[in-house]
Amino acid sequence: MSIRHPIIAITGSSGAGTTSVTRTFENIFRRESITAAVIEGDSFHRHDRKAMKLKAAEAEAAGNKNFSHFGPENNLFPELEALFRDYAATGVGKRRKYLHDPEEAAPYKQDPGTFTPWEDVPANTDLLFYEGLHGAVVTPEVNIAQHPDLLIGVVPVINLEWIQKLYRDKKQRGYSTEAVTDTILRRMPDYVNYICPQFMHTHVNFQRVPMVDTSNPFIARDIPSADESMVVIRFSNPKGIDFQYLRSMIDDSFMSRANTIVVPGGKMELAMQLIFTPFVWRMMERQKKAS
Repeated sequence: MSIRHPIIAITGSSGAGTTSVTRTFENIFRRESITAAVIEGDSFHRHDRKAMKLKAAEAEAAGNKNFSHFGPENNLFPELEALFRDYAATGVGKRRKYLHDPEEAAPYKQDPGTFTPWEDVPANTDLLFYEGLHGAVVTPEVNIAQHPDLLIGVVPVINLEWIQKLYRDKKQRGYSTEAVTDTILRRMPDYVNYICPQFMHTHVNFQRVPMVDTSNPFIARDIPSADESMVVIRFSNPKGIDFQYLRSMIDDSFMSRANTIVVPGGKMELAMQLIFTPFVWRMMERQKKAS
């Protein structure tokens, strides 16, 4: 953790909805004139798209049915921790980009599914903002979770997470239900061992819970809407959180535990704005006093 060079990290599985949380922070940064060094978790995968397919085929041929993007063998955990540690200490570090599609790849004149060269994080940024799969990973070799000043987990109930992944991969990427199901099954051991444990290290967790039947996610025709959901917001340390104020600002919200508030799904962005804007203000105030 760092007063001069704070870090905010959003962590969650594929299809969890971390992108929507990122949009909220982008709005906060723009409104507060904050310059963030943005880090995409995909850029710390070990292999590019072609190499990953080859490695997966090799693993399959060798009898490994659980080869996935979630585990340490396919990610640069030490390099990610080094970035967090270096940025917290000095405001610098190394990053690169993963080019997901032709639109992203065109300016770099590279193929989609490849990485850009490593480069320095831009100088004089106000904070580092990470969004990805592994912002709170702890293993015997690394402890990434110790570095962020604000660590947020995005964790829909599992059936909703699968529905979101199925919908995205089928509609946007052209995969079949069978192919996406195979990916979910293949990832399960790494999901249990490297994704789930992160959420005991996060400072705040957002868990969207659908209020409609999602008992068989593999036949769902659409994603339950925000208005068909509630969001469970859990604080690891509720000290300093004005729950009475939050309840007065968010209609139909209620406390389910002393450290947990539940809000309507359609109010999730409002809740995030109300909760995280003061966090960011305090970060920037401490930074100014220390400089």
